Amino acid sequence: MNKFFSIVLIGASVLTSAQIKFAGKANLLFKTDSPSWENIKGSAVGAYNEAGKNNVGFNVGLSAKVNLPASFFLMPEIYYTTFKTEFDVPVSGVTLEAKSNRVDVPVLVGYKLLGDNLGVFIGPVASYNLSTDNQFADFKENATKDFTVGYQFGAQVQLQKLIVSAKYEGAFTEDQRDFINTNTNETIRYDSRPSLFMVGLGYEF
Repeated sequence: MNKFFSIVLIGASVLTSAQIKFAGKANLLFKTDSPSWENIKGSAVGAYNEAGKNNVGFNVGLSAKVNLPASFFLMPEIYYTTFKTEFDVPVSGVTLEAKSNRVDVPVLVGYKLLGDNLGVFIGPVASYNLSTDNQFADFKENATKDFTVGYQFGAQVQLQKLIVSAKYEGAFTEDQRDFINTNTNETIRYDSRPSLFMVGLGYEF
């Protein structure tokens, strides 16, 4: 117990003495994979597993940068993120949309290569999906997972207060949704937490 309190006190002391900087950031999101749309409950003739159409997304949020010893830094962030994937159902031609409106919380650990001017970072990102179930003609969306986990790594360049960044996001868990035809019970499953390439700008307060 004494060791635990000692660790807590040391951690609090480090954070208290550390220099913390805040920034507003915005990123464009480009999907680097093709999500799967699979007919899992329909006629044998209508069975398929196809890729959908990806759209460019974006996110906006806040970032904190905590300087640590030996050129390391901790960078927790929070973003509102939005993007979508579209799919045209064969035969019926109904367009389904897997919309992702979510809150992302990356917790990144970085290393300064050239002071504050250039740094690299890596860490996990937790996402909570804010999307509600939607109706598309005869199809009702059933989102089965609200919480997913991924990872990010990348680099950022800072010129005075302007920040330019690029990072990649991959997935540990997937976003799975069923689109169910209320008339025929045909079920089309969307299964992906897409990999993303992000480029963004930020401004330090």
